[in-house]
Amino acid sequence: MEYEVKKFDLPELDGISAKQVEVHLGLYAGYVKHTNVLREQIAELSALDAEKYAYAIAEIRRRLGFEFNGMRMHELYFSQFEGGAKDASDDSALVAAVSEKYGSWDDFITHFKSVGMSRGIGWTILYQDPIGGTMHTAWVTDHELGQLGSLPVILAMDMWEHAFMVDYVPAEKKNYVEAFLKNVNWSVVEGRMV
Repeated sequence: MEYEVKKFDLPELDGISAKQVEVHLGLYAGYVKHTNVLREQIAELSALDAEKYAYAIAEIRRRLGFEFNGMRMHELYFSQFEGGAKDASDDSALVAAVSEKYGSWDDFITHFKSVGMSRGIGWTILYQDPIGGTMHTAWVTDHELGQLGSLPVILAMDMWEHAFMVDYVPAEKKNYVEAFLKNVNWSVVEGRMV
């Protein structure tokens, strides 16, 4: 089984150019390609001599986490724009959960933006913790490091430079964060709540 590059029905985005989207989708396609390549290499080396190539296989598995999570995080990212920008529903489970955690919807948005402005590259992610009954906003530097184990990703904002460098220089990162939030279809995000 091979993973395939997903097609996203993306509208014209406000503050994020078509060229930026094209470049970013190309990077996503690379994650899909390399996920497949690494899975194939693991299978080939295992079939040749799993004991002899144990260290090589182990290193490939470590790299697989980066490529696989990069693939999945970008699928979450782009799907949030499908259908065009749409406000969150005031009576949704998402609004209730973040309002309980952060005080209000506006306070959540302010906090999410603040986390997004963290120095460095990574992701700003809103997670739902169904066991703990709360939400968490986290900064994740690499796709495969720092994810909150088993928690569903509800909102994913890519903060690697490739997500905005066609349109904004690093000093204008705040403008990208604003553009990202302006274009989110919150009904897609609300649908991720468990």
